[in-house]
Amino acid sequence: MARFELLVHSVLLSLASVLGAVLCCLWIAGVALVPFGLGLPMTLLCAVAVRWFADRHRQWAGQRLGTPIARPYLPTPPGNRLTQLQAELRAPASWRDCAWLLANSVACWLTSGLSLVLFLAGWFYSGYPLLVAVTPPEVFREPFGFFPVHGLGQTLLVALAGSVFLAAWYFSAEPLARLNARLMRSLLTPTDKAELLARVGQLTQTRAEAVDAGASELRRIERDLHDGAQARLVSLGMNLGLAERVADDPEAVRRLLAEARASTAGALEELRDLVRGIHPPVLADRGLDGAVQALALANPVPTTVEVRIPGRLPAPVESAAYFAIAETLTNAIKHAGARQVRISVEFTREPGRVSGELRITVADDGHGGATIDDGGGLHGIARRLAAFDGTLTVDSPSGGPTEVRMSLPCALS
Repeated sequence: MARFELLVHSVLLSLASVLGAVLCCLWIAGVALVPFGLGLPMTLLCAVAVRWFADRHRQWAGQRLGTPIARPYLPTPPGNRLTQLQAELRAPASWRDCAWLLANSVACWLTSGLSLVLFLAGWFYSGYPLLVAVTPPEVFREPFGFFPVHGLGQTLLVALAGSVFLAAWYFSAEPLARLNARLMRSLLTPTDKAELLARVGQLTQTRAEAVDAGASELRRIERDLHDGAQARLVSLGMNLGLAERVADDPEAVRRLLAEARASTAGALEELRDLVRGIHPPVLADRGLDGAVQALALANPVPTTVEVRIPGRLPAPVESAAYFAIAETLTNAIKHAGARQVRISVEFTREPGRVSGELRITVADDGHGGATIDDGGGLHGIARRLAAFDGTLTVDSPSGGPTEVRMSLPCALS
């Protein structure tokens, strides 16, 4: 079955290579007509079509090779659609896509096209004896253009050649498909310069988001201190001052001191809550494993936890992972109406190295429909993880279930 799936791909890719060559010619013609004021609309439309066309081939090649192929395009600049299209047209990656269209129109026929030809030739020549039997004597008597057929024995030799073609197609379909995918990867992956520019842009964005998040966190701490512990300490000072004035009335002093003691206890409790919001003590004492278990125990919804971490992680990574899990749990309870939650945390070490990847999955049976919208809870989690080169993906169809997957590159401490 897999061979016939490759055959379908060979047909589609071969036809797509012809379409790509036509698209490239239209693009070049549009660029040539731009100085005359005629080709700009066609050029911009072709640029969009070529980018979409290349992305579909990247997706196919990534699936065939087992590793996704990154897009080489820089982020779209702000502005109207015409400005964005002009930026796409000036991008080196767009012109590299154009060169790929020309190369693919030849390379695809030497790989996918060859596989298709072997299959068609195999079936055609395998049925050659029947073809000779049902056609007039003047038709189909030179199967290869130079080898005349004059009897049943010779037609059976042709049928044997057809079997050879089919065997060649069967054993070469997978290697040719992988060769075609490798050619696509070599032409469609970002260049070193493009990867560097993309990396610089990503670091600039994550740095700005980390600064914004830090400033927001400081404002929250300042607000909590001002509205909570500071107000209670002011109340404590006023009670003690009043106690000094009524020192001759033991009952009044006792009442004021009781109020002062209550204010002190309240201030301490609010300070503990504030500290837990900055860095929970359970995280420092028991690590991510114990902290996640504590979250599950405090969760009003039945929660199962599976943690496989062979040691302690760096404190910043543990903190980011903990708060990401806590926020995801909150979303599952408040917004998804979940009745059951499953948390999985696993550290996968790279072969021969201390570093690896922390993979976190939070799944619930809620009503689904979760998206990473700007300003939403999941977007905030994604921003927190991006500071560590982490990623967040959401699979949440309408009606549920929801699965939030997070990854953080890190090393054991």
